[in-house]
Amino acid sequence: MADHQNRGSAVHREARKDYRWEGVDRLAYKEEGSAPFKDITRQVLITDAHLACEMRYFEMGPGGYSTLERHEHVHGVMIFRGRGHCLVGDEVRAVSERDLVTIPPWTWHQFRATGDEPFGFLCMVNSERDRPQLPSPEELEALRQNPRIAAFLDGRIRELD
Repeated sequence: MADHQNRGSAVHREARKDYRWEGVDRLAYKEEGSAPFKDITRQVLITDAHLACEMRYFEMGPGGYSTLERHEHVHGVMIFRGRGHCLVGDEVRAVSERDLVTIPPWTWHQFRATGDEPFGFLCMVNSERDRPQLPSPEELEALRQNPRIAAFLDGRIRELD
């Protein structure tokens, strides 16, 4: 006999205008001063212990960017709105709506809105996850040895496309 008390209840969150969802708060990306980032918000769309993951929506204004970081857990990302670039490991790639990006464990990564419109992406991660690590000055200098990564980090990536 199935144990119905261990099942979660179905939830429907209606999509709203401006890439918002019913009953979902638009939150600060991170605490100000905790790490470098610009013009980015997050919404936690789905959290369920039975799934052991969270689905989140991040959105940046034009010129916005996420934190350059790495951690033990994997990310599954789907670009949902706009255009941008992402750094994953030692590669910088242009990304746009419906592109998929997998970020392996312990891999440096960052997203940047490089178009003239908002840039948003869905991100699936483990519910229980480690804290992000920021690069040391030496690690940052090593990344900057690659001219494409240096241009990306400096917000000059359009010059190389």
